[in-house]
Amino acid sequence: MAKDVEGAEHGEFAAKDYHDPPPTPLFDADELTKWSFYRAVIAEFIATLLFLYITVLTVIGYKSQSATDQCGGVGILGIAWAFGGMIFVLVYCTAGISGGHINPAVTFGLFLARKVSLLRAVLYIAAQSLGAICGVGLVKAFQKTLYDEYGGGANTLAPGYSKGTGLAAEIIGTFVLVYTVFSATDPKR
Repeated sequence: MAKDVEGAEHGEFAAKDYHDPPPTPLFDADELTKWSFYRAVIAEFIATLLFLYITVLTVIGYKSQSATDQCGGVGILGIAWAFGGMIFVLVYCTAGISGGHINPAVTFGLFLARKVSLLRAVLYIAAQSLGAICGVGLVKAFQKTLYDEYGGGANTLAPGYSKGTGLAAEIIGTFVLVYTVFSATDPKR
C-alpha cells in the first residue's frame, strides 16, 4: 500500500496523515454551561428508550404469535433485524448530537479511552439506564398482559447451555460491540 504523499515534497513521505485528538479532560466543568451537553444527554435518553421499546415489543410480539402458530410472527431473523435496524437508525440520528452511544458499555469504553469526560460518561450512563427503564415501562404499560405472560421479552438460555456459557457469550458480544465502535470512530483505523 502506498503512503499518502499529500503535502510531502521531492519524494519525502509525510510522517502521519492523521492527527490524534488530545485526550478529553477527566472533569470538564464547562460542559455544564452548554446546551449541547444537555441536548446530548436527552438524545441518549430518547434513543435508549426507543431502542428498548421497539425491540422488547418485537420479542413479545414474536413469542405471542408463535405460541399459537409456529409459522406466525417475525421469527428469530425478524428479531435480529429489529435490533440491528433500530441501532442503525438511532446511531445515525444521534451520532451528531451525542455520539450515538446508546449503550453504557460503549460509553464506559469511550471514557476509558479518554474520548469522553467523567461527567459526560456518568450522565450518559444515567440517561441510558433511565431511558431503558422508561422504554420497558412503556411496553409494560401498553401490553401488560403479554408483558407478564412472556416474561417481559427477557432472553433465556437454550437447553443445554450453562449460565457461564451465556455470560461468556455476553462478554464476547459486548467486546465486539465496543471494538466495532472504536474501529468506526478511530481516525487512523
